[in-house]
Amino acid sequence: MKHRGRHRRRRRGAALRAALAGTALALTAAATIVSASQATVAADPGALKPLTSTADTARLQLQEHLIPRRSLDRLASAMGGTVGVADVLASADHSLRKAAECDSDDQDSLPVTPAADEAYCWDPTDTLTDDWRPASVTTSSEADDDGLWGANRVVLAGWTHSTSTGPAASRGLARVAVINGNGSAHPSYAWVLLTVPSTDGTTYRGLTSQISGMAWYEDKLLVTTTLGSADALYVYDLNRIQRTSVMTQAIGRVRGGWSAAGFRYVMPAVGSYRFTAGACSRSGAPCPSALSVDRGTAPDSLVLGEWTPADSDQHARLWRYVFDESPERAGLLATDTFGRADAVEAYRTGASEIRGVLSYRPPGATDSEWYVGHLPGAMDGHGSLWRQDLKGARAADCGSDASHRCWAAATGSLSYAPDTGAVWSVTDSMLFSVPLRSVDASLG
Repeated sequence: MKHRGRHRRRRRGAALRAALAGTALALTAAATIVSASQATVAADPGALKPLTSTADTARLQLQEHLIPRRSLDRLASAMGGTVGVADVLASADHSLRKAAECDSDDQDSLPVTPAADEAYCWDPTDTLTDDWRPASVTTSSEADDDGLWGANRVVLAGWTHSTSTGPAASRGLARVAVINGNGSAHPSYAWVLLTVPSTDGTTYRGLTSQISGMAWYEDKLLVTTTLGSADALYVYDLNRIQRTSVMTQAIGRVRGGWSAAGFRYVMPAVGSYRFTAGACSRSGAPCPSALSVDRGTAPDSLVLGEWTPADSDQHARLWRYVFDESPERAGLLATDTFGRADAVEAYRTGASEIRGVLSYRPPGATDSEWYVGHLPGAMDGHGSLWRQDLKGARAADCGSDASHRCWAAATGSLSYAPDTGAVWSVTDSMLFSVPLRSVDASLG
């Protein structure tokens, strides 16, 4: 999985605040014009091709590895217990700004067609350098069918630290912005560092991973890992967020308490999933780059998309697993008696450089529509968002030469909110949503 090539500009101006639930945006002309360099017609990925052979589906099988509960409880007890999402929101000290108050470079990264319904840039304190970059998003609408987590509407955005710049101790780390989506006058967020506990629960280390995909279902947060990692997905429990007590750059148990590279909260992993075929590679098990939850299937399912380079002759895979319906395994994948999860549906797509994937089955339909967001081959400028099925693919047209590069620039993952009909995503500088009906309408 690669990061975008466009350099993110530093933010300017006052840190003005706005409500997360806003009205439709009047975007600037800079955000609605495709430059000549961006107007290359994107290749049509064509129809989805089902994967049905045992050789193909066997590579998608996952093995579940759960961290012993006694180890997690030991760590939580040593750190003074756990806190919930509501506690994190109550202490949030960073604020978003609405699109009209963001600089033109940020606004220019938003989709051309369809236009964003809501869009926000980050607190300037979080964007002073390019060391940390957002790449993924999920919401409480994926987690619960009423769209709320407890009494709150919540958006989670995943960021990854550069592996080559910034403090050495922070390189490759992953953090999550927990965002207040309740429509307050000052939408706020707080940071939680993702960690991995030791086997005995005596300490933890930082998760070093490109979390290009995130999915929140029930109380579990699933995130993608780094290309070549033995683990395909890490699993987190939103009920197991823990407070740190020492603000240093160290991570784990330190003299006087617990530290997390300067973050006030950590969330230790509760498990992971590994491909039984081995570490992901270009020729074997896929390397997941995008995740989302599909609440239109029965049972609900986890949808995944694979990253492949633009110049690759290997078509990317799209596939899904179902979630376990047992209350004691809430948020985990359905597995057999050996802890193995098999894909229940899989396809090949002609799309490359996939950064977002959704599956949606309209009421009364027998088949799902797949939405695939991907980057342009040059890793610069606006990407494309295609709707694919077994018959073909469609995308919005924009620009004088009917370019399909109408989606966001340096686009990140996709998350669908069934209760509101919104599709959430991120660019390298903006958080935004677009109604799914607007996406479909733009396809003509």
